[in-house]
Amino acid sequence: MKQVRIKDIASKANVSIGTVDRVLHNRGEVAKKTKERVLAIAKEMNYQPNIVAQALTTKKTYRFAVLIPRGGDDNVYWLAHPKGIEKAIRDLHPFSIEIDYRLFELHNEADFIDKTNEILTFPPDGVIMAPILKKEAIRFCEDLDQQRIPYIFIDTFIDNTNCTAFIGEDAFQGGRVAASLIDFGLATDKDILIVNLAKDLENTQHLNRRNQGFLSYFLDAGRNNGMKITVEIASTDQNAVEEKMDQILQQNPNIGAILVSSAKTHIIARYLEKKRVEAILIGYEITRKNTDYLKKGIIHFLIGQKPMEQSEKAVKRLFEYLTTHNITMKHEFQPVEIINTEVLSLS
Repeated sequence: MKQVRIKDIASKANVSIGTVDRVLHNRGEVAKKTKERVLAIAKEMNYQPNIVAQALTTKKTYRFAVLIPRGGDDNVYWLAHPKGIEKAIRDLHPFSIEIDYRLFELHNEADFIDKTNEILTFPPDGVIMAPILKKEAIRFCEDLDQQRIPYIFIDTFIDNTNCTAFIGEDAFQGGRVAASLIDFGLATDKDILIVNLAKDLENTQHLNRRNQGFLSYFLDAGRNNGMKITVEIASTDQNAVEEKMDQILQQNPNIGAILVSSAKTHIIARYLEKKRVEAILIGYEITRKNTDYLKKGIIHFLIGQKPMEQSEKAVKRLFEYLTTHNITMKHEFQPVEIINTEVLSLS
């Protein structure tokens, strides 16, 4: 469909381009009848202003707040997201976008709330967030709705919110993918352990959805009929992990496979290596620490959700929404990557 230009409206209304420009942008004096005729013709021709071009002309600076976990030694997955954000800013040049990073400690509700309050103190044009802590994220979304600030979810999706868009993994389906990989290589009578390295699993939305998807696979498609044992380990401290894992494996000697529901798979791999425990190990995210254990053969498969691409797309979608008031796709599920040692050797 051809883009209607101001020139086209001026020709049909038999007025100058300057007159149409003054009417459409409400600047300068125009006779009432002329104004009404121009507006009627613009409506009839379904004129859509080039808001992106206007943004470039006015040289507006857009300020985005980014609310994500702080990356670190045991949380390297979140170190990738800022790289995707910076790439998006480079791609959107010469538009001016400022990023206000508000990084919270993973699974720390109080810190998450503090960072949301900081964002609301100086309201941005839009927010990109990982709503990992469900209850606290819902409250923040309600505050953003009241102030009419658009927000985009990455990594985790929460129902019953007014998010502008979601970009990330279909966590439920990601859980089913992990289950199918284990089911293919595990004896049918062996038990399976699901390890959640989280302080409050009930309030951690994406881990819950992965676990639900994982278990659903065995209810309707899986061959394995062994027990499915779930454990929650609140700390990544090596001694705490060893104590808990020792206890679980002593009580359940028939465990033949382990799923780690987060990017911290390397922590359980370290335990298996030290204790010389033989088990199929599957986890999430293609981080350096995880791939090191993949190369050793201790981790057998990794499922990745391309964090850099998530954040890059989120910046571009938020900019698109703010400049055109439209969004290309409400739910943009990232295709998962399945990596084993053979795939890794090709990269």
